[in-house]
Amino acid sequence: MSATDKIKVLVLGDSGVGKSSLVHLICQGQPIANPLWTIGATIDVKLHEYMEGTPDQKTSFIELWDIGGSRSHSMARNIFYNGFHGIILVHDLTNSKSEANLRKWLGHVFHNKDQTIKDNNTSLNTSTLSAALFPVNPPNDEIDFDREAFFERNIPVLVVATKRDAGHNSTHRSSQRMSSFAEECGAEQMEVDCHQIRSLAPGSTNAVKLSRFFDKVCERRLHNHNSFNNYLDRNRRQSSLHSNKYSHND
Repeated sequence: MSATDKIKVLVLGDSGVGKSSLVHLICQGQPIANPLWTIGATIDVKLHEYMEGTPDQKTSFIELWDIGGSRSHSMARNIFYNGFHGIILVHDLTNSKSEANLRKWLGHVFHNKDQTIKDNNTSLNTSTLSAALFPVNPPNDEIDFDREAFFERNIPVLVVATKRDAGHNSTHRSSQRMSSFAEECGAEQMEVDCHQIRSLAPGSTNAVKLSRFFDKVCERRLHNHNSFNNYLDRNRRQSSLHSNKYSHND
């Protein structure tokens, strides 16, 4: 894996939970002045030192894809769900529904990923092209988290609770309830106040968790890269054997 490899992380959650503020704090190291509603997706880049402090340390460029949470754009999100290596799930401590909806966000992503795999195994014709441009999926409310499909993909997940400042009275209760879902999908979890730099201050517990998550994402990207290279090597060997066979026959 080189520093120029594309590493993509989806940032998902309901509209208004603070995804854009979180991404800005992670990538720029300071609170955003005037967060705007995200339509479609916005991308910011985080420089991460993979395996920092070891001989294998490398600078990685991690793209954080902040996906708009508005229900009116739910069908258009599918185009952003391809080729990712990690997921940050975001909910609002003052909005319990945004927490419950995290299951549906994961369900929607992996439903689309399974459909993409099926489409990639078919020839490109008019019907598959139409399906790619105008996907017809069940409504988000009808798609739930498929634990088996999730673990088959082995995608690193981080759960982030925002608005810790406003939700301080419910923080402990929310953390206990959230821990079961985080545990279910093998995710780290943390709580942040996106208005405070200290929420992700270097050396803080949150900063360590975030760095550990990015390391896992980089490892996932490295695994994909090695798997693809192995696939190419196998194809080259098979092609070479095939060519030699016909050469000898001639």
